[in-house]
Amino acid sequence: MNQSVSIGAERLERRMARGAAFLGAEVAILCGAMSWVSERNLVAAMSNAGGFGLIACGAMTPDLLDREIAATKALTDKPFGVNLITMHPALFELIEVCNRHAVGHVVLAGGLPPTGSIDAIKQNGAKLICFAPALSLAKKLIRSGVDALVVEGMEAGGHIGPVSTSVLAQEILPDVADKVPVFVAGGIGRGEAIAAYLDMGAAGVQLGTRFVCATESIAHANFKKAFIRASARDATASVQIDPRLPVIPVRALKNAGGDLFTAKQREVAQLLDEGKVAMGEAQLQIEHYWAGALRRAVIDGDVEHGSLMAGQSVGMVTKEEPLAEILATLMAEAAHALEKRAA
Repeated sequence: MNQSVSIGAERLERRMARGAAFLGAEVAILCGAMSWVSERNLVAAMSNAGGFGLIACGAMTPDLLDREIAATKALTDKPFGVNLITMHPALFELIEVCNRHAVGHVVLAGGLPPTGSIDAIKQNGAKLICFAPALSLAKKLIRSGVDALVVEGMEAGGHIGPVSTSVLAQEILPDVADKVPVFVAGGIGRGEAIAAYLDMGAAGVQLGTRFVCATESIAHANFKKAFIRASARDATASVQIDPRLPVIPVRALKNAGGDLFTAKQREVAQLLDEGKVAMGEAQLQIEHYWAGALRRAVIDGDVEHGSLMAGQSVGMVTKEEPLAEILATLMAEAAHALEKRAA
């Protein structure tokens, strides 16, 4: 290793030290929880490579999550976490499963933590990470006892908010980065962006789309091919057709599945009109639709009618390669960027 590279690597290690220590990982890079994709194989590969894997619980039952955590532990002795959805009807049972397995980090996604959930997660010493889509919510979450935040912009894949990553980072990092570790996510595909957010005060980053085509990912070959062929502009956000339906936009590659989702929204809206479902049930129907559509694409390989959830960084996914190589490339790019700035 030449002197300039070692200087950049040292700067990168120093900037990532806080986030890495918080995660118990070698590097402060999380693999975002992607339903059907972020399971035992990808999670273990990420943690074994020195990053931090997250099991995507999604719609799993407590029994399924129990088995997934046990199976992941059989593949790695490194730290990993579990991502839980706040609207899951069995949330507290899922938290108990995490407690029984002594999971060190739990991520709550999909809304503010329900009453009692923060205490339930932290009672056994687990660290709690939550998503902060605005500065006011970031401050509220910190006051509530959350240990770290993920700031994720609209460039991300899957469920998204309305504000870009760069704007959220500028808004939130200066105010709260000194209080809790903050991980920036959404649209990150290269190490230069990682270096930039670390320079702004982030403790680390979270990437999802970049890891979908890892060799260890169980995603169907058709799913991976769709990612490799896609450009950034192919990853578009879904449209909400009825203002009464609290539909969170989803970013995915354009295909016939998008039209099917529009039809599903119309179907659920009609059920609301007819008084056949309550609003909560309507929201769950929408979420169950996404879970099923994503499975069709990821597991079955139906890339026409399934959901191809992908972030706008998908254009930077150009081949299938081992996860450790992806991580090493990102770190090398980030170190080189920091070395150039120092010069």
